[in-house]
Amino acid sequence: MDNTKQHNWWYNQLFTNWKKFEVIYVTILILLQLVVYMIVPDSFIGMVSGVGGVLCLVYGMKGRKISFIFGLIQCLAMTYVAWISHAYGSFAMDIIYVISQPIGWYMWGHDEATHSFKRNTRRWIFIGAFVAWAIGWVVLAALNGQLPYFDSVNFVVSIIAQLLYILKYKENWSLWIVVNIANVLYWSILTVQILIGATSIGTLGANLSQVALQAALLFNSIYANKVWASGEADNEGGAGK
Repeated sequence: MDNTKQHNWWYNQLFTNWKKFEVIYVTILILLQLVVYMIVPDSFIGMVSGVGGVLCLVYGMKGRKISFIFGLIQCLAMTYVAWISHAYGSFAMDIIYVISQPIGWYMWGHDEATHSFKRNTRRWIFIGAFVAWAIGWVVLAALNGQLPYFDSVNFVVSIIAQLLYILKYKENWSLWIVVNIANVLYWSILTVQILIGATSIGTLGANLSQVALQAALLFNSIYANKVWASGEADNEGGAGK
């Protein structure tokens, strides 16, 4: 029986057609954010960003429009975290993320299917992303941003990944995997620098929450790559309208 017709849009988007494995791993990812906050409760905003980011990407993995609501919450919180951490590439990217959420909401409401590029086009997209990363590294280094070689991945490659995500191209997840790996390293290094007293920029709790978030998003991106390739994310992942 199609239970998506028995409830309203919000219920269908939030609760229908979940696999047991997905429920378990989403619960673990959210609990991870809460545990980090309980260990170092110095950044409530960082925790909000973490939980919002997990929900945004998990519902994005399911191909559901509601992901953009959680995305807006996460982006607003992350903008603050990036600013106090002097992560200027992340800060600029989060401004773009905030703007992109309503655009994504609109676009996903008009096209329910996922798409894929031809192999040659895909190759040029990845080459272009690499060149853009190198240019971003130079620019961010000139602005004295922290760890510009990692921050450029978050600033430049994320823009391309977000654009492909809004347009529902499956290749967006391959780029997000690269972004998430870079961000795990980026926020881990900033966390270590605070722990050893090498910097006083940012807070330990905010940085730890981002390490946990990026690790969670890395796992989700790998899984989402599989889900979108199988076609399970088409038509809002079976949630209906």
